[in-house]
Parts: sequence; C-alpha cells; structure tokens
Amino acid sequence: MRINANLALPVTIDTETLDWVPSPAPGVDRKMLYREGEEVARATSLVRYAPGSAFPEHTHAGGEEILVLGGTFQDEHGDYPAGCYFRNPPGTAHSPASKDGCALLVRLWQFRAGDTQQIVRPPENVLGPRVLFDDGAERVTLERRDPHIPIILDNARGLELMVLSGALRLEGQTLGPQAWLRRPAGQGITARSGADGVTFWLKDAPLQHDDVLTIPE
Repeated sequence: MRINANLALPVTIDTETLDWVPSPAPGVDRKMLYREGEEVARATSLVRYAPGSAFPEHTHAGGEEILVLGGTFQDEHGDYPAGCYFRNPPGTAHSPASKDGCALLVRLWQFRAGDTQQIVRPPENVLGPRVLFDDGAERVTLERRDPHIPIILDNARGLELMVLSGALRLEGQTLGPQAWLRRPAGQGITARSGADGVTFWLKDAPLQHDDVLTIPE
C-alpha cells in the first residue's frame, strides 16, 4: 500500500474529508496520511480509540511517535491527556488503550538507527514555541500564534505540520484542527493565523532520514 508515498511532492490534507479505516483491533480506527507498506508499514496516521477499546501489546520494532490530540490515552504505565507527546524507540513495548476514547497523531517506522531516547512530555501551557524534541537531526515543536499573524517557515530539511487548534490560512485554504501538511526541503511555508490564532505541531527534519530503520521483508 502506498499513500502519499512520493516524498518529493507537497501534501496538504483536510482530514475531515478522509474516511476512518478499521485497524486489526476492534474500536481502533485510522485515517492514513502517509503509508508505505501493509500492516507493518512506514506510516503517519490519525488514530481514533473508541471508549473502552484497546490494542494488543506490541513491540515498536521501528519506533513510534505519538501526540495525543484529544481525550486520554492509556497504557500500563499511566494515563496521558491531550497534549502529551511520546517517542517510543525501537525495542520498547506497551499495551495501549483508552477508557473514555482518544485521538492521536501516530508515526511508525520513521526512527533513525541509533535513536534510542524514550520521551514522555506532559502537556504544558506555555507561550511561544515549546521544544518537544531536538537531537540535531530533527526538531519537534508546538507553536502558537496570535490572530491574524503572518507565519513564515523556512524549510532546509523538510517540514511536517498538524493544526491542533484555531486555523491556518495557506494557499487559499483555511486549515482547521487536525489538518496535516508535509513539504519537501526547499519548499517553505508562507501562511497566516486565523481569527482565533493557531496552535500547531511542527517537525523540522528530512522527510525520510538517510539512516531510517529498514522494514523487514
């Protein structure tokens, strides 16, 4: 399966227009934003857990990156409300679930070889950019902008962005919560915040690292 797999092309998606696709776990559905592979895949997805749903225990052979968008995500280690950010490196494992339901941004099999730092960042209400992760090879931040502010993002390596609240006006479109976009290196973003401002998650990194982990045949 290949969805938005040509990383040389810009992608902008209003995820409200996508259908939910059932996962192998009952009550856990996905909207596929980027995918290369079948059930084991290099992927970026919007994931929805229905109340009371759970996913079987699994090991993150290729690493897993999660941002909790809404509700409360849970595993055997604790409860994680909206705004929590995870990096589960290769070799880690857990049994995810959600008693009351939740929505997540999930990235799989996009870790570099040697990226072994496990991170759980709780939500924080801070002004300005909040750095979630920065190891020199990639930088992940939460960004907030006041209403009607120009937003200019240079792009030397590659950018991936998800709107969390408010709106982003870009290329004639108004992108609301859970809109997702990706730009290859060299294609910067010139946008404007909406009437209520905007908060967005931003990854500044190559769209695929040269030393990305290899998915087994």
